[in-house]
Amino acid sequence: MPLIDMPVEKLREYQGINPRPADLGEYWERGLKEVNSVDPQIRLERADVALKGFEAYHLFFKSTKNATIHAQYVRPRTDENLPVILLFHGYGGNVGSYLDKVSWAGQGYAVLAMDCRGQRGLSEDVNPVKGMTQHNLIMRGFDDLDPDNMYFRNVFLDTVQLVRVAKNLAGIDAGRMYAHGGSQGGALTVACAALCPDDIKKAAPIFPFLSDYKRVWEMDLAINAYDDICDYLRFYAPYLGKQDHVWEKLGYIDIQHLAGRVKAEVLWLLGLMDNICPPSTQFAAYNKIKSKKEIIIYTNHGHEGLPDAGDLIATFFNT
Repeated sequence: MPLIDMPVEKLREYQGINPRPADLGEYWERGLKEVNSVDPQIRLERADVALKGFEAYHLFFKSTKNATIHAQYVRPRTDENLPVILLFHGYGGNVGSYLDKVSWAGQGYAVLAMDCRGQRGLSEDVNPVKGMTQHNLIMRGFDDLDPDNMYFRNVFLDTVQLVRVAKNLAGIDAGRMYAHGGSQGGALTVACAALCPDDIKKAAPIFPFLSDYKRVWEMDLAINAYDDICDYLRFYAPYLGKQDHVWEKLGYIDIQHLAGRVKAEVLWLLGLMDNICPPSTQFAAYNKIKSKKEIIIYTNHGHEGLPDAGDLIATFFNT
């Protein structure tokens, strides 16, 4: 088969090269303590859309740094307590249309789809940071003296607050909560399952982003969604031996270092020709998951729509 990365047998053994910060556990325990102290101030507003047999809402809540986060909330018109699917979108996008959620709601789920702060949806990014903010978001907040101001640290914690919010909604079966998304949404699926290990029962990430940053750079793929890493290295850490601190600090927001916390059952979809989120970076995270898991490998697909993906994930959630 064609390869852009390691052979599959090597991928199944690969453990990643981006370093893990020594205080990673304390970093995320501090973050969880912070987000759990924030009153979400849940606000529901009926959406201006007509969906036969379904209710549709804007849901707003407070999260870290006093940001207001938005999610779409769609559910069948029923008094039953429903299982929940949390949906996370791709990088630089938003949650899309309410109609998109009907396929899941029609299967009997309450659906919460979160807009990532500061991207193209209705969520706020109100945290002032020092350093480079020219484009892309991985390095946003990197030069701040406080690592708690890194952009994706707070987005990961927004997923935790979304879980808390979901558990406080009427008509929710909090014992059946699932997470799903692709690319950035896949990364947030893993982060959510890792940071809420007792709440997320099943997780279905598709080719997750935000893993094993140093490997991306060594493959000369720090372009497109990862290009702010390359820019940072070129302009702020250009000398040999001056880059180790970059990889270590990025380790705080590397999903491979959170994956060992996951307790959910996991179905992971991946394309071997993915040059946006290279297979090895995904296996770095997948290989650290200790819970029940399965990975479906598409041999000739990259970072694109994967055949039968929706059907596979629906079957996984419904059984």
